[in-house]
Amino acid sequence: MERSKAWLYKTDCHLFYLCNEKIRSYLLFKMMGAITHLGGATATILSVVILSLINNPIIRPVAIASAASLIFSHIIVSIIKKGIPRLRPYIVLPNANVVDNPFKDHSFPSGHTTAIFSVTTPFMLILPFTTLILLPLAILVGLSRIVLGLHYPSDVIAGALLGTSSALGIVYLCQIVFNLF
Repeated sequence: MERSKAWLYKTDCHLFYLCNEKIRSYLLFKMMGAITHLGGATATILSVVILSLINNPIIRPVAIASAASLIFSHIIVSIIKKGIPRLRPYIVLPNANVVDNPFKDHSFPSGHTTAIFSVTTPFMLILPFTTLILLPLAILVGLSRIVLGLHYPSDVIAGALLGTSSALGIVYLCQIVFNLF
């Protein structure tokens, strides 16, 4: 078991350096710095609130499901971050490139990645044509967290899975219980 954990951590670190160091350029770093904010609290909350206010019988219920998914997944992220106090890679790994004024809380799972997947997944499920834009956007937000030195790849993968599964549960609940879609 310990050998497997060591191998997973070593692989995680290798992938982190691959994204954070090897493919890094000034332009990429700046671009990822802008993209990462799309998974932040301001962007995700503002987007679901604005979309919930649109008087459209298709968009409004999906936006409400996205908001519910965002709230639910945020609660889960908060619980996990308290239970698994994993230090961020820029604190642990030598020569990690990191943005100015980085978060100092725990890294597992990635809250930005969880948020963007929890908000976009209901739209991708109910309005599949949005997947062409939303899925690459969500993936870029997750990748940005690694490039910027704030998360290990496993943090991002866990965030994507948590956000997606939260959204799947909420959409299922909305369909079965509330007959929204």
